[in-house]
Amino acid sequence: MSGREEEASERLRSRAASTGSSALTRSARVRLDQPRADRRRLLPVYDPEAFGRLSEKVARFLGTGRFIVWMTLVIVLWVLWNVFAPSHLRWDEYPFIFLTLMLSLQASYAAPLILLAQNRQDDRDRVNLEQDRKQNERSIADTEYLTREIAALRMGLGEVATRDWIRSEFQDLIKEMDERRMFPQESDEGDR
Repeated sequence: MSGREEEASERLRSRAASTGSSALTRSARVRLDQPRADRRRLLPVYDPEAFGRLSEKVARFLGTGRFIVWMTLVIVLWVLWNVFAPSHLRWDEYPFIFLTLMLSLQASYAAPLILLAQNRQDDRDRVNLEQDRKQNERSIADTEYLTREIAALRMGLGEVATRDWIRSEFQDLIKEMDERRMFPQESDEGDR
């Protein structure tokens, strides 16, 4: 140990002895460079992502025609069994209180699972919307930049000869040359 560490540990020992507390053991237990030991919890621990994925699967299944067909089949079989089966084999007499209880139980679990799946979808939609908005902002900024660059190029090219201007000048020269061939200018030497 270095001299400073020895002094610090000696001060802790003397403080612990003078106050009657165990400051040394408390400071030795609190280490910020190491993770804390797991504590016992009263409530069960679950993975929210796994639970969310399960709720989306359930909600996805509840929204299909397959679920409606299976649910209808189960209810029809339930009613037929409890109407036509011998009375000692029936488990749900008329007015089908147990069926009502089961359907209420299924609905009480289905509704929160569907809402949880919708909330997760809303979160994903919000993230996608934010990404789309940022992409649109970048596209608009790029378009504005290119528009300014094109305007600057047009201004710079205002005095520069363009292809159309050069073409028209050549056509004018060709016409002028054709006119000179048709009407040659009389030279001064021919008059002398």
